[in-house]
Amino acid sequence: MSLDLNLLRVLDVLLEERSVTRAGARLGLTQSAVSHALSRLRYMLGDELFVRGPSGMQPTPRAVEMGPQVHAALNQLQAAIAPSDFDPTTSERRFALAAGAYACAVLAPPLVGRMTAAAPLAELVIGELSSDVPERIDARRADFMVGSVLTAPDRFARETLMTEDLTWVVRAGHPLASRKSVDLNALVSVPHIAISRTLPGLAEDSGDRRAFVSHASWEDAGAFDTALSAAGLQRRVGVTVPDTYSALAVAIRTDMAAMLPRRLALISAEAGRTVLIDPPYDSPPVDVTLIYLKERLAEPAIAWMHGLIRS
Repeated sequence: MSLDLNLLRVLDVLLEERSVTRAGARLGLTQSAVSHALSRLRYMLGDELFVRGPSGMQPTPRAVEMGPQVHAALNQLQAAIAPSDFDPTTSERRFALAAGAYACAVLAPPLVGRMTAAAPLAELVIGELSSDVPERIDARRADFMVGSVLTAPDRFARETLMTEDLTWVVRAGHPLASRKSVDLNALVSVPHIAISRTLPGLAEDSGDRRAFVSHASWEDAGAFDTALSAAGLQRRVGVTVPDTYSALAVAIRTDMAAMLPRRLALISAEAGRTVLIDPPYDSPPVDVTLIYLKERLAEPAIAWMHGLIRS
């Protein structure tokens, strides 16, 4: 079967955008041209590939199965014909980074600033952290991931970008904010903001050797729970939120306390909106890591972005 590579490009972009309109904008095609290309693909492959759903074009199992292989193949072809060097001043390359709220708040602003100055025509797309991040990196849909990964399969490089301390945060004017020191009894006297999702990374070890294993939470529940147990104390959770930025937003506007990474907490503390409280127990620091496919560091563009992130 002879297959037009342009059709595979349409399939690849549709899998990412889940919208004929957005795919057309990305590809420089009209909606009717994208629809026509999809019709040809459906006929040639004998599958619907996409069906309309409440949240856009939903891929069929066949399309989901093909997606990573098609994307990887297109990237390999692009790499084969691309110039051997990389000039950031003229490149229009699209870089993709998987990151959570912490990395978006702490790492993204300086990274975007440096990238804009060095590569004014390039684009950075920051995607959410989810359980399919390893597959997205394998398929070249994501170039890098920033999280706190403890272990990763051998094909991935895992580098420590920085070490982060954890701190408790309360709003300015909070009853605990004026104390010279806050002990465990005082800390559990107010309700807490819990963070439900995993620390930037993925799920805890599920036995899947293809996946990443990350810290359970920014909250460092193990050390805190150990301290509470030793003191015979219990805390009360007032609200559970999905990420660190949500926890910070709630802390600023309520009398609840949240445990957050210090660099993120300092953003609001320096603006006078919150007060930081050092944990009254032994709280180990957390390594923030950079994850990528080892083999890709041989690509000039990836090597350049790797250096920019490290800087």
